[in-house]
Amino acid sequence: MYFTDFDFEDEVLDALDAMRFEKCTPIQEQTLEPLMEGRDLIGVAQTGTGKTAAYLLPVLNKLCQGGYPEDSINCIIMAPTRELAQQIDRQLEGFTYFMNVSSVAVYGGNDGQRYEQELRGMARGADIIVATPGRLISHINLGNIDLSKVSFFILDEADRMLDMGFYSDIMTIAKQLPKERQTMLFSATMPEEIRKLAGDILTDPVQITLALAKPADGITQQAYICHEGQKLGILNSIFDNESSERVILFASRKTKVKEISHTLKKHGFNVGEMHSDLSQSERDEIMFQYKSRKIDMIVATDILARGIDIDDIRIVINYDVPRDCDDYIHRIGRTARAGTKGRAITLVNVEDQEYFKRIEDFIEQDVPKMEIPPTLGEAPAYEPKGKQKGGSKRRGNNGNKEKRGGNGRNRNNRKRGGKPAGGEKPQATKAANSEKPKEKSPIAASQEGTPKQQGDKPKRRRPHHRNKKRGNAKGGEGAAPMADNK
Repeated sequence: MYFTDFDFEDEVLDALDAMRFEKCTPIQEQTLEPLMEGRDLIGVAQTGTGKTAAYLLPVLNKLCQGGYPEDSINCIIMAPTRELAQQIDRQLEGFTYFMNVSSVAVYGGNDGQRYEQELRGMARGADIIVATPGRLISHINLGNIDLSKVSFFILDEADRMLDMGFYSDIMTIAKQLPKERQTMLFSATMPEEIRKLAGDILTDPVQITLALAKPADGITQQAYICHEGQKLGILNSIFDNESSERVILFASRKTKVKEISHTLKKHGFNVGEMHSDLSQSERDEIMFQYKSRKIDMIVATDILARGIDIDDIRIVINYDVPRDCDDYIHRIGRTARAGTKGRAITLVNVEDQEYFKRIEDFIEQDVPKMEIPPTLGEAPAYEPKGKQKGGSKRRGNNGNKEKRGGNGRNRNNRKRGGKPAGGEKPQATKAANSEKPKEKSPIAASQEGTPKQQGDKPKRRRPHHRNKKRGNAKGGEGAAPMADNK
């Protein structure tokens, strides 16, 4: 379906045209009609599927039709993180360029000037408030905000908000709202906690569920079965053959992020890091540098697994296997967004094999196992359910196991869950081939012989008819921002 198939107001159509939104994504196609009818709704779909536009467009369409108080807050949008709140706010700026609709983002980690901007927006009755739960609770407790006339209540990435412990905050906020309102809950998963929350705050909701927890079709998945000390050597071999630009590398802990980032910087890679120890201004600066291509790669914790608005990420690398299958889906979902193609590479050491097997079972496919460079020595066999036994039988590039005895995989005996096999840790062997390649990056040079320690933006078309003065609470005029529909 196309957006022109829906009964949108002229201002909304102008915004869609300027932002080059033409064809609806599946979640938009199924949610726009019930939301425009005023129904409460639960939307379950993975990130990058266009959920933001799915809930923004019906709300903006109703605000353009009029009948809502001009000096009051009419819509509250909750987001789990500052990064997601900023992303939603940017998309709002684009959509409201041709509308007399104002908005303000409310989140922590800002300076006094930003706080004053939040106060002004709330005092003037910005039509839409995009907020993180903690910051909004602070304003409520200080008496800075009046929610008594809110008509729309939206929770984006509700599952993550619950994972972060915001259930009581959400309920506190919901109690401040009128009972007569339209409530929308969007989530990537539907655990029991989300069902309970939905039962508490929604009334007779429509539920739309799409392709729950499955990687996008445009993602090429690959894995390297390796020892921990071979991981940096594998990275080096990857980027010897292609550019390291537009890459995100995920690690399990912030200490590991710092370590990997330091090593890559030391050897000449243009890298930034992202983790919870950074201040908000530092995190914003890293994202600005990455988006403006001043840095090529970000090494990050799962803080970047959701809520970032970057459409041209080529490769996602899991330096560590995530312990949760949903985290794997969200990580690799940073690439192949908005119908593009991308690659997801996972480095699987001996201890992580059982976790990776769970992921393969969860996504119902075997991820092709790539052959590690011969200069890194032998790799362990992929035997997630059995004891690891010294040397290796590698898989070829087509992902099929070479003939071998012992415990092969049996698709008929797959089991979900379970603890990792407690096999002994095989020691990485020294490189079998001491002959130096013609060209070698600094990382390869530093690791030789010690494999265990290797470790044009399109022009905006003119609006169809009117060009209303933009009414954003943050103030200022500017060209309509461009965005991809995802």
